[in-house]
Amino acid sequence: MPQLDTSTWFVTILSMIIALFIMFQLKISNHLYPTNPLFKDTKLIEHKSPWETKWTKIYLPLSLPLQ
Repeated sequence: MPQLDTSTWFVTILSMIIALFIMFQLKISNHLYPTNPLFKDTKLIEHKSPWETKWTKIYLPLSLPLQ
């Protein structure tokens, strides 16, 4: 049975990795990115709900007065 010649595997794998790296770099370089992105204000916006201005109370069944 003939032996598998693995002497060229290192060069093949290395050239494949370099070629993939170059292809990815070319793909990424085609995208246009903003040069100076504007920062958004991270302050939380408070929304006034109708129930925030009223007094409300939740009654549990066990906290009701005995009758």
